[in-house]
Amino acid sequence: MSRAIDTDDFSARLRRKAVRVPERQLLIARIAGSEQEADLRKPPNCGGFGRIRHFFRDHGVDWPRNPLPIDPASRALGLSAGDQLHAQVFQNAACNWRCWYCFVPFRLLDANESAACWLTADDLVDFYLAEPEAMRPKMIDLTGGQPELVPEWVPWTMHALRKRGLEGSVYLWSDDNLSNDYFWRYLSDADRELIANFRGYGRVACFKGFDELSFSFNTEADPSLFGRQFDLYARYLRTGIDLYAYVTLTTPSDSGIEDAVARFMDRLQALHENLPLRTVPLKIGVFGVVKKRLARAGARADRRITAEVNQFRAVEAWSRELERRFSSELRARSVMDVPIGKV
Repeated sequence: MSRAIDTDDFSARLRRKAVRVPERQLLIARIAGSEQEADLRKPPNCGGFGRIRHFFRDHGVDWPRNPLPIDPASRALGLSAGDQLHAQVFQNAACNWRCWYCFVPFRLLDANESAACWLTADDLVDFYLAEPEAMRPKMIDLTGGQPELVPEWVPWTMHALRKRGLEGSVYLWSDDNLSNDYFWRYLSDADRELIANFRGYGRVACFKGFDELSFSFNTEADPSLFGRQFDLYARYLRTGIDLYAYVTLTTPSDSGIEDAVARFMDRLQALHENLPLRTVPLKIGVFGVVKKRLARAGARADRRITAEVNQFRAVEAWSRELERRFSSELRARSVMDVPIGKV
């Protein structure tokens, strides 16, 4: 295994390269012309810096249904929740981990100006509004990359939406890999209050594995940072943000999966007893950019293909644990109606 990423040092270096706070600019990945473009269902939009993402509830009979962000967005917008939802996506051009299954080319994660452009949240909202109304989704997804390397991006976007009278009529969604504390280090109390109270905003944080081995294998980060994810999630729970979680269940080892998944769920419940019901396993697939990455990975590719297979044992264990720990009534609730509240 190659040397683990020094996450704190790498995060700091990427932040310096990825944001200009006085100008309220951040590096946004240029999707048009990139390797990622070939994987898209629709061509890039918004001047080449955006794309339309299709969120699907169903991911096959071998995987639990995924209500995120379909259900929270639909409720916020007063829509009936269907089995898919379209979103306008923008990607910041920096990420401090290198998940092997990431569908974004690593070149678009290096805060490289040749693959990105300095833009403001106002620029992005203007790009969004310039799209034909009939083709413009009612949801904006701020992703990456790791958006929380530039935590200002969310409140800047909220201000841009408010200025245009769009708060509540456009749903805003962002994600976080639970790798740093920049939400508290760089945002003001007013910023954090805005995020917690903005009408039509949801955040999902992704646990990149269910134990130290799967976490470090997936991210190339030090195994000790697996525990940091829980500490950061606990802090987010206290903010009052409408908060959800993903977990990726890929692992290179087929030994002890059931016990490790149970211990992972124990740790979620130590944060809040209902948190597993707001946590959705993400199904990892190999296609496009990831296939090319694996083709270049040599011997490491075999372990990653094994990890993709092992996720099915892990998700079976996950489903059994949910049935064992929660009543059928609670499991049947919509993901938004599972109480976790402030703790």
